[in-house]
Amino acid sequence: MSRVASRPAPCRAAGWLGAAALALLCLPAAAQGIYTCTDAKGRKLTSDRPIIECLDREQRVMNKDGSTRSVLPPSLTADERADLEAKERRRAQERMALQDAVRRDRLLLSRYPTEAEHRAAREAALDDVRQSIKNSERRIAELEKERKPLLAESEFYKGKPLPGKLKQSMEFVDVAVDAHKTLIQNQQSELQRINFIFDQELERLRRLWAGAAPGTLPPSPADDGKATTGGRSR
Repeated sequence: MSRVASRPAPCRAAGWLGAAALALLCLPAAAQGIYTCTDAKGRKLTSDRPIIECLDREQRVMNKDGSTRSVLPPSLTADERADLEAKERRRAQERMALQDAVRRDRLLLSRYPTEAEHRAAREAALDDVRQSIKNSERRIAELEKERKPLLAESEFYKGKPLPGKLKQSMEFVDVAVDAHKTLIQNQQSELQRINFIFDQELERLRRLWAGAAPGTLPPSPADDGKATTGGRSR
C-alpha cells in the first residue's frame, strides 16, 4: 500500500544532497509534479517533491492523470561526485590547453606568414649571440696582449716572490680570460638552443602553412611560452 513520504527538511539543512536533487527540493511543489519510488525497504513512497528516502535510486515524476512526466535519476554518491568533478576539471584543463594551443599557433602564423620572414628572424636572433661571442673573443685577444708585458716583467723575478701589484695584475688577466672563455661556451650553447627552437617552429609552421588548423598539431618544445631567443621573449 502506498504511503506519503515525509516532507524533507528546509533547503538550508540539505547541503549533503546532490546538487540536482537539492535544486528540485527547493522548487515550489506545484511546479514539480508527483514523485513516486520504492525505497530500500520495499515501501512505495509518494510525495509532491523528490523523496529523500529514494535519492539513491530512480524516482518517477507523475502527472496528475497518472502518466509519467519524467524520471529523476539517482543522486550521486560522494565518491561518484568526486569522480565527476575530477573529470570536469580534466575537461576544463583540456579545453584551456586547446585554447592556448590555438592562440599560440595563430600568433606564430601572424608573426611568420612566410618562411623567409622566419629565416630572417632566426638570423637576427643568431646574430645577437654571434656578436656577443665576437666581443668576448676580441676582449680575450686584448687581455692576451696585456699579459705579454706582465710575463716579460715577471721573468726578472724568477725564483723570487712577485711584487704585489704585478701579481695582482696577472691574476686579473687570468680571471678575465677564463670568464670570457666561459661566456663563449655559454653563448655557443645558446646558438644551439636558438637553432633548435627555430627548427621546431619551422616544422610546425610548414604544417600550418600547408593547411593544418591551429591547435590540432601535437605540442613541441617550441610551444613553451618561456622560451627566449637571443635575449628576446618569444
